[in-house]
Amino acid sequence: MAKVTSKLQLTLPKAIADQYKIHPGDELDWLPAGEAIRVVKRSRSASRRADAATLQQRLRLFEQATARQETRNAAFRKKHALKAQPSSRGWTREELYDRGLPR
Repeated sequence: MAKVTSKLQLTLPKAIADQYKIHPGDELDWLPAGEAIRVVKRSRSASRRADAATLQQRLRLFEQATARQETRNAAFRKKHALKAQPSSRGWTREELYDRGLPR
């Protein structure tokens, strides 16, 4: 007998898993069947189709995020291109090496 945990998880009895060749990582569908629940092992081809759809969605989202980041990078480069001109600080690096030394 399986018991539902506080996280709504169930442990599949080993005898059932062995009988129906269910292994870790397999996907199961839970289907309402009147007063009962039917558990069906998802076929590998259906699982691959679902993964492919998810992969396509993830790739599309990644491309959109990349385009947004490129827009931000271009705006940043444009904003800081004007500041790239060296400003006069009133001293040079070489002067720092000589400071505090006796003359």
